[in-house]
Amino acid sequence: MRTINIHEAKTHLSRLVESAAQGEPFVIAKAGKPMVKVIAFQTTEDGQQRRIGFLRGNIQVPDDFDRMGEAEIEALFHSTRGK
Repeated sequence: MRTINIHEAKTHLSRLVESAAQGEPFVIAKAGKPMVKVIAFQTTEDGQQRRIGFLRGNIQVPDDFDRMGEAEIEALFHSTRGK
């Protein structure tokens, strides 16, 4: 990750912000000491971020989930109707 001194960051802020928005974060340093990290801002409104596990504890999946309706589905595939 690039480290940019504060003077250079002020001079090239627009270009640096555009780079960060494109996924290239950077650190702004003052007298060689890292002060802040600039990264792209992500919102949940844009549909890009997925919140995995946000329903944990609210939904229960039965142990036989992968076998539910097995007999009915098999009957549909082996049906003699329509022949």
